[in-house]
Amino acid sequence: LKSNPSNNEEKEAQTQLTKSDELQRLHSQALSAYQQEDYEAAISLLDEILAVCVWDAELRELRAECYIKEGEPSKAISDLKAAAKLKNDNTEAFYKISRIYYQLGDHELSLSEVRECLKLDQDHKQCFSLYKQVKKLNKQIESAEEFIREGRYEDAISKYESVMKTEPEVPIYATRAKERICHCLSKNQQATEAIKVCTEVLQLEPTNVNALKDRAEAYLLEDLYEE
Repeated sequence: LKSNPSNNEEKEAQTQLTKSDELQRLHSQALSAYQQEDYEAAISLLDEILAVCVWDAELRELRAECYIKEGEPSKAISDLKAAAKLKNDNTEAFYKISRIYYQLGDHELSLSEVRECLKLDQDHKQCFSLYKQVKKLNKQIESAEEFIREGRYEDAISKYESVMKTEPEVPIYATRAKERICHCLSKNQQATEAIKVCTEVLQLEPTNVNALKDRAEAYLLEDLYEE
């Protein structure tokens, strides 16, 4: 305004200053809501600010934290991916994205993201620890699937039992492992065991199509046509 004084510029400058004050007020309210664990309100306020301050990495990271607390991991990933691009060497964002993918059971994407973290800092303790875990799990699952393709069902079952031991804390890996064990038992014509394991999966996921199909095959082996 000082460099080019005119009525139009003054109006524009006043408008921008008013908007700036408003955004700072919203920012204070958003931080307050976050600290009071009112994540829904914080998200709503951050939405308003980010509509204007599109390139603010820290605000995106804060909104991602709120999404995680609200149980909306896919929205958190979207904000964290933007934050990873907006801020140089953002190892923290890559680590968080990798953790979310891991918790969701997507070990391959988790591995890909944690590698990005280690490219930026090979001595990053959290990323290296997560990398070792995901890599081990990924290798076991790939190996088990290779056994299934080769029709080596006993070996595949043994490998998926190892998967459950490797990751006892995140339930989705045990469920997926049981789903594949159920498949192997059915293919291996071990009908009784297949029915038992498939039923365990279906108690957790009643609409799991793979488990339903594999249990149906096992029932056929036992001549249980109604079932």
